[in-house]
Amino acid sequence: MNRRHLAALGGAAILVATKPAAAQSADERAVAAAVEALTRAMLNPERAALEALAHDALSYGHSAGRIETKEQFVAVLVERRNPFGEITISNQTISVVGEDAIVRHSFVGHTTGGGKITPVNIGVLQMWKKQGTTWRLLARQAFRL
Repeated sequence: MNRRHLAALGGAAILVATKPAAAQSADERAVAAAVEALTRAMLNPERAALEALAHDALSYGHSAGRIETKEQFVAVLVERRNPFGEITISNQTISVVGEDAIVRHSFVGHTTGGGKITPVNIGVLQMWKKQGTTWRLLARQAFRL
């Protein structure tokens, strides 16, 4: 076996090894779109959009330790109790494992509740669950950076 044979085998091995990743890339793109839709819905909260993105069993954890159900999460945003004025997501990673996806990112922005601007600078771990063809937020935990 010469170098050309080894190179050809190596190239074939890479193609075979990346085929499952290519299949997952569509799911990764769909999860990224769901995260983006959630961010937009948090900035401009509409009940229908938030309910469509959140799993019925949602556990939504804040960096201060407060945990909300789906109903509480939606109500807080829709009632504009502590509205977001800005949200920037960065350093995002997405890992799809079957019907589940793990998303990590940095979340920077501010809220405008009580007439004052409060900066937000947190890390976030999200767990998304695929239901049919739709990705829904199942769990979220924020932590202070």
